[in-house]
Amino acid sequence: MPQEIKRSVKSMVMAAKSEIEEIPAKDAIALVGRPDVVLVDIRDPRELSRDGKVPGAFHCTRGMLEFWIDPASPYHKPVFAEDKKFVFFCAGGWRSALSAKTAQDMGLEPVMHITGGFSAWKKAGLPVEE
Repeated sequence: MPQEIKRSVKSMVMAAKSEIEEIPAKDAIALVGRPDVVLVDIRDPRELSRDGKVPGAFHCTRGMLEFWIDPASPYHKPVFAEDKKFVFFCAGGWRSALSAKTAQDMGLEPVMHITGGFSAWKKAGLPVEE
């Protein structure tokens, strides 16, 4: 018997977006380089090498996010213990919405995500490192 998926990715993303703060890419440029903000790129390494990077963004793959946030985890990254605002983005905005919601649920705050992700960033003509 085939699996019956009871909750779609789209519904999960929409639910997450209803509980997190969002920012359009054109406005997120103002956050680059601010000492009180960490832009968190959750795309996988292949996406970074293929498409480029947001200057100064911290890279954390989606699969390691919870482990890097949790200070009790052996994989914890100190950046997630800093008193800063964490702005997540992915390629299109779905993974980052789920990531921001997960981080918020874990107690990381404040968090937000970039609507439309890296694709919206590039489309807006914002700076990209190759």
